[in-house]
Amino acid sequence: MKLLIALLTIALSLNAASFSKSKKLLLKKVYHDNMITFYCSNPYEIKRVNGKEKTLIIQDEQYYTPRNKYYKSGKINTRAQRVEWEHIMPAHNFGQHLSCWKEGGRKACSKDKTFKAMEADMHNLVPAIGEVNGDRSNYRYGANKPKTNQYGNCQFEVDFKSKRAYPKEDIRGDIARTYFYMSDKYNVRLSKQERKMMEVWDKQDPVSKWERIKNKRIDKIQGNLNHYVK
Repeated sequence: MKLLIALLTIALSLNAASFSKSKKLLLKKVYHDNMITFYCSNPYEIKRVNGKEKTLIIQDEQYYTPRNKYYKSGKINTRAQRVEWEHIMPAHNFGQHLSCWKEGGRKACSKDKTFKAMEADMHNLVPAIGEVNGDRSNYRYGANKPKTNQYGNCQFEVDFKSKRAYPKEDIRGDIARTYFYMSDKYNVRLSKQERKMMEVWDKQDPVSKWERIKNKRIDKIQGNLNHYVK
């Protein structure tokens, strides 16, 4: 009961935060001068297409090649062209302990204030190529070095059989510090194995200049820092 009250207080403190609102703020107020995707380092741009703003990757095979250029229907895989906002710690991880999730997963939690606050937390959101975001799904990260042929030169691998995602080494510290933040703020339990791996990643990949800039910008908008980014 105390945990539920604490989480509800956090949710209310974020002033009716929403995932949709967070994505727009991140795009325009946080990443405006660092427009590259998290996993593949692929530059992206905001373009007007048929009168609507769209966030599209700059297609260049030195960064990324689609795993599937076409959908099974034969149509172009548009997720391989656009940028989506990826939860570093998947919604399944931080939502599954809530009663609404047990009743019907993410859809059932769509109106739950506690879940909405966690879903909208900008410290846990990064720009990712849509196809990569979709393939990663809610898979946990693994310690293996990624093979660099699944998405061309992108140093990211999804092992669908073992349900694991393997990121490149220079973002592993970013991932670890995000996991520690989410675990502390929302009381999300990490397994002993997962925590140990994240502790190694935190040491091997120190805080970067961009992490500090991003942390301060999010603090100005959201009102809190990730204290693991020092």
